[in-house]
Order: sequence, then C-alpha cells, then structure tokens
Amino acid sequence: MLHIQNLNVHYGGIHALRGINIDIPDNKIITLIGANGAGKSTTLRSIMGITKPSQGSIRHQGEELTKYKTKDIVEKGIVLVPEGRRVFANLTVEENLILGAYCRSDKDEIKKDMEWVYELFPRLKERLWQKAGTMSGGEQQMLAVGRGLMTKPKLLMMDEPSLGLAPLLVKEIFNIIKEIHRQGMTILLIEQNAKAALEVADYGYVLETGTIVLEGPGKELLTNEEVKNAYLGEAK
Repeated sequence: MLHIQNLNVHYGGIHALRGINIDIPDNKIITLIGANGAGKSTTLRSIMGITKPSQGSIRHQGEELTKYKTKDIVEKGIVLVPEGRRVFANLTVEENLILGAYCRSDKDEIKKDMEWVYELFPRLKERLWQKAGTMSGGEQQMLAVGRGLMTKPKLLMMDEPSLGLAPLLVKEIFNIIKEIHRQGMTILLIEQNAKAALEVADYGYVLETGTIVLEGPGKELLTNEEVKNAYLGEAK
C-alpha cells in the first residue's frame, strides 16, 4: 500500500530523518517505536505532506505523495489521528464526527459510517450532544479516532493514542485498534507504550535519532533483548 524509501527530513540544521525505509502492506498493523525525538511523528507528518522531505520517496499504491498537499493526501484515503487528540472543543461529538467526513459527498454511506463509529464507541453515542472540550481524555481519544474513521480511510495513522490515559482506557483503545484492523483497516501506529504496540503489530520498526536500527515482526521484537532493555523496561 505505502512504501517509504530513503526518506530524509531536515529542520534547519537538524537532520531529523536519515534515509529511512518503511513498508506498510494492505490490512496490516505496522508500528514505529522509539524515544521522544526519534523521528516518529516527523515520519507521519511527512506522509501527510505537513513536513516536506529534503530527499526520498513516499509512494501510495505506486503514486508519489510528496508532490501533493495535505488535503489531497486525505482525499486519497490517508488520515492522521494526531497526538493530543486535537478535537474541536467547542463543537459537539456529532459535529466533530461530521467534520471528519468533510471530503465526502456520499450521504448514505456517511450515515452508515456514523453508526459504525457508534458501534465501536458506544460512549460517543451516549454523549452525542456533549461539547468535546468537556469530555474526559479517554473519551476525547475515542472521538479523535472516530473522526478519523469518518473520512473512510485506506490507511489510518495514529500518533500516541494511549498518551496520558489510565491503564484501563489504554487497554480499551488497543482493543478498538484490533477491532478496526479485524474489519480490514490498514494501520500505522506510533506509540511510546512499546509493549502494547508490538503486541498488536504485524511488523515493527525501531527508530533512534532518525535512523531505523531494528525491524521485524511485532512478536519477534517483543522478545529482542535490545528492545526489552531499551523500551520494555526489562533488564537482562
């Protein structure tokens, strides 16, 4: 589905991404793990056209994305659920979800997808007319994911979906990720909770200071000693 080759990004004098290569096949969960500042969010911003690479290629179904604006990339079915939720605080749950479908004109399908989001997140249906800014962090995260799904994405990218959430809510969010994937969604997941991410991922990449230092199936990375010591809090 999406192929990143030799991607380099500079912020002024900072070389944020250093020739990374990533493959995201259809109907898989791919995760990027690494410390703060490793380049994970920069990768997502580059895919979305928010940050322009200094070198390299990002191809989606054979088409080069780096020449497109963010709006065009969204219309091609690539969507980012940003870190920090970024819901529209003064709008209701329903209004936030409707805004997620702003690129679409298929009204009947939009209604069906709204019901699908409510099935995934029953709490959102209960709070249909509540202002998003008055919701808990976990509820806002559910709304952010639901809003992303309303675009009818081919690739859903999620930046730190568990950040700041209580353990029970983290488990709930990851159950939703698994369910969305079970229904055929391709997912690129960025997480500091490396254990939770690798447990659901088909394949993972470990980023350190803009470079991919390890990659492999999620289950294999979970048992890798370097990964365990650096990211899973396990000593030898």
